[in-house]
Amino acid sequence: MGSIDLKGKSFLTLLDFSPEEIAYMLDSAAEFKKLKKEGKSHRIHEGKNVALIFEKTSTRTRCAFEVAAADLGMHPVYLDSKGSQIGKKESIRDTAKVLGRMFDGIEYRGFGQERVEELAKESGVPVWNGLTDQFHPTQILATLLTIKEHFGKLKGIKLCFMGDARFNMGVSMMIGCAKMGLDYIACAPEKYFPPLSMVEKCKKIAEENGGSITLETDVMKATKGVDVIYTDVWVSMGEKEEVWKERIEDLLPYQVNSTLMENGGEDTIFLHCLPSFHDLETEIGLDIYKKYGLKEMEVTDKVFRSPQSLVFEEAENRMHTIKAVMALTL
Repeated sequence: MGSIDLKGKSFLTLLDFSPEEIAYMLDSAAEFKKLKKEGKSHRIHEGKNVALIFEKTSTRTRCAFEVAAADLGMHPVYLDSKGSQIGKKESIRDTAKVLGRMFDGIEYRGFGQERVEELAKESGVPVWNGLTDQFHPTQILATLLTIKEHFGKLKGIKLCFMGDARFNMGVSMMIGCAKMGLDYIACAPEKYFPPLSMVEKCKKIAEENGGSITLETDVMKATKGVDVIYTDVWVSMGEKEEVWKERIEDLLPYQVNSTLMENGGEDTIFLHCLPSFHDLETEIGLDIYKKYGLKEMEVTDKVFRSPQSLVFEEAENRMHTIKAVMALTL
């Protein structure tokens, strides 16, 4: 591991990293987590400044980057869509050139992957992907760390992703599993399977690393004997009303419930990137209930609150893994 050097490298998608480099990030995250729990200072980047660009808002990603930066001795500057001119009065390229001269690193959370790639190309400093429409790599590191902590290994772990596997979470999880030798199962109606080109790419990667990629429509077949059942919200915020109706009808049979968890086995754990619609304690949850009569969406409250659910451990691990990414690339 000592020979791995990520200094100056941007973190845009896990496709850019070898299994050894990903393992190195996870080991570093575990080390930082230990130092944090022991109350030991690790301000190894004292005096550095990082820009956090959030065209899409977030609770976990913002808090994880800000706390991780502060723990490392850095000063984070938060820029949301109202607080910056990125893409409006100023092009991404010009913004990148300006920020690269002021900051030591830049986080971007927003829309197209091409935006974060242009920031990386033009800024001259490490750029970290906090989420784009295509990829969500920091979330996958947090998930992998949670799995490794719980099972003591990654290779050979069976992970079933339930629901809409076409977008950033389903695709990024498939890439992470392929790289680290897990068996990845996407369980969804066929039209919600990940893009075929990415499936083929991941199958090749998985083969090299002792993992596998499976696409399955049958929920009982897909979850039988798996170690991890993972899901994500069915609809992203801001999507049209008719999308909600269609997704709910299509994906309700893929809701994670006690039957599926039991089908996995008594050691099966539940993970979710959050936020989750599992009760009526959110405005959106209440709105869904009024319109569709559903008290729970992608996961039942019983599963979400069960001892098998490690969603809050996973949320905490966002901070430790993001800290490792920043520390190793700066």
